[in-house]
Amino acid sequence: MIVVAGLTPAWQQILRFDSFRLGEVNRAAEAQWCASGKVLNVGIAATLLGSPCRTICPVGGPARAAFERECGELNMAVDWIAASEPTRVCTTLLDDATAETTELVENARPLNAAELRAYVEAYGRAAAQADVAVLTGSLPANVPTDFYRELAALTPGRMIVDARGPELLSLLDGARKPTIVKPNREELAKTSGTPLDDDESLVAAMRSLNARGAEWVVVSGGPQAVWATTRDEVRRLTPPRVERVVNPIGCGDCLAAGIADALDRGCEVVEALRFGIAAAVDNLTTLVPARIDRSRAARWAPTIGVERW
Repeated sequence: MIVVAGLTPAWQQILRFDSFRLGEVNRAAEAQWCASGKVLNVGIAATLLGSPCRTICPVGGPARAAFERECGELNMAVDWIAASEPTRVCTTLLDDATAETTELVENARPLNAAELRAYVEAYGRAAAQADVAVLTGSLPANVPTDFYRELAALTPGRMIVDARGPELLSLLDGARKPTIVKPNREELAKTSGTPLDDDESLVAAMRSLNARGAEWVVVSGGPQAVWATTRDEVRRLTPPRVERVVNPIGCGDCLAAGIADALDRGCEVVEALRFGIAAAVDNLTTLVPARIDRSRAARWAPTIGVERW
């Protein structure tokens, strides 16, 4: 079983435009609303890939009923942690004419001490039954930077951590080390405080996280290659070209979900990375993030190149 944890869900509006002009009145050709944010994207994608999965998610305000209804329709197992503050609303603008994507992101609202305690207790119960845990997303401003370190201490199975900055470094300083750390290239640059202008500097920054205890470090960069390092090896995985990208939002979350699914099914890490990339590629073809399909992802997986570097 997979357990997915994170504190920053979002009620997401997606607006698609034939052509978008900044500073003018723009009428959307299509509009969608959906449950999203990293924690729910990973949980939804893992569920749709067919893995037994439980997601632990805070929720509050008027969107709660919509969250519960949609996740119920997706047959997700979710432990909802009641929050006194309303869940944030974020908006994606898709411009068909330029293929550009614009994100309008509201910061997550704070969680109080009682809500955080309830969250940790729910996570501990679920993690005790899970073989793979995914800890994902930034932390609300009032949450201690060692929050993921606290969750890691309750995690007996393998961990995939999609975080950056102080919360990631605090986790790596703890006794319980992750199997995979998965920042994107921009997040790794901010975490390391180093510009990653070439492959050598990228690999050096990745290996600095290996030296701090991450068994694998996996770094994505949009349509570019995905890099993976351990203390002893470097792999470069090349995704296929997608003819028509519908919406790139959520690809990193689907990458994490695909890796978790494959690990939960007993795959070795490199094969799990290939399936994770395939899940991310499939996400590019869907309007609503994380609504992927296992059979389509399985067709993408053999097209992903893997080479030692």
